[in-house]
Amino acid sequence: MDRLDRLRGPVPPRPHDARAIAALAANPGCARRAVLDAAGVDKDATAAHLGYPAPFGQSPFAITRGNAFESLVKESGCAELLRLLRELLGLPIPLAAYTDLGDVGGNPSAQVRHSHTRKLLDKAARDSDDAGTLYDHPLLRLEIAGHSAYLEPDVVAFRLGGRFHIVEIKSFAVVDGQAEPDKVAAAARQAAVYVLALMNTLEELGHDPRRVSHEVVLVCPENFANRPAATLVDVRPQLAVLRRQLARMARVGAIVDELPPELTFDLAPDADGVPTRPVAELREAVRGVDARYAPDCLSTCDLCFFCRDEASAEGSTDLLGRQVRDALGGVATVTEALGLADGSLTPGEGQEEIARLLRLADRIYAEVG
Repeated sequence: MDRLDRLRGPVPPRPHDARAIAALAANPGCARRAVLDAAGVDKDATAAHLGYPAPFGQSPFAITRGNAFESLVKESGCAELLRLLRELLGLPIPLAAYTDLGDVGGNPSAQVRHSHTRKLLDKAARDSDDAGTLYDHPLLRLEIAGHSAYLEPDVVAFRLGGRFHIVEIKSFAVVDGQAEPDKVAAAARQAAVYVLALMNTLEELGHDPRRVSHEVVLVCPENFANRPAATLVDVRPQLAVLRRQLARMARVGAIVDELPPELTFDLAPDADGVPTRPVAELREAVRGVDARYAPDCLSTCDLCFFCRDEASAEGSTDLLGRQVRDALGGVATVTEALGLADGSLTPGEGQEEIARLLRLADRIYAEVG
């Protein structure tokens, strides 16, 4: 931990929220992201100081729309949500108990809310009958490389038939039963973070973590109207990737041990919090940790524009996307791929097969062109 603290500099670690943790699963092979996130480095401030700010965050219009839709689903003690759960899961009508955990006796502190959430979840898990339990704003906790991250599911964790479920409310539309795949995938990754946090909480309390359903309830507007619709989304693939990435971050010491001892990402802020570290010096520090850029990074990582510019300057095949990069297998640059394709470059050891395929593709392209 001392080495990670030195990498970050004399500032508190950047807390991880569910979106940030979900983004870890989007590019598990990137050492740069693993190191910076494990150290709690503020990647947004780092990118801005480097001159590559990422335009993340929702527009005020999108936030307002999302809040309005969430309020609709949750009003009158989540009456609309209960209707959806009865239709989707066969939730019996008597199971309509509702508890808001947004604060505890007027105390909104994270520690108090998390402690109260644990007590109620423990009681619900021990309850042998089917008394309804539906929680709004439960506060969960997940360990990220030695740091505790407090996480609040979008709306509800509830129990039915002895199993706990996570409900994720999103304001993107489902039209004719279809939604944008990228948005559904992002929602699934985020919901998987809550599922894992709930599993860990039950396990800490001495209960079987498998009592948490791997199917989350995704609630979205239907056909651009405000009428909510619900569907089940299996997040087991996202859970598997998330677990691997969190385990990798816990073992990030192996990567850190190979870094120069003097390396630091400290922005050296002045008394007003304005970074004073020379940009060129910070650029070299960030480049001291290998990145694995992919176009998907543009929607998940604060350093995306910096890494894209770096990959572009190197002519990296990473720019072509993961499928192309993986298909090229060990061909690091576009220039190398073109040289193998036109025969001007002799394939190295292990490149014979990909060189043959590239030459074939080059001949086909010439014939049809």
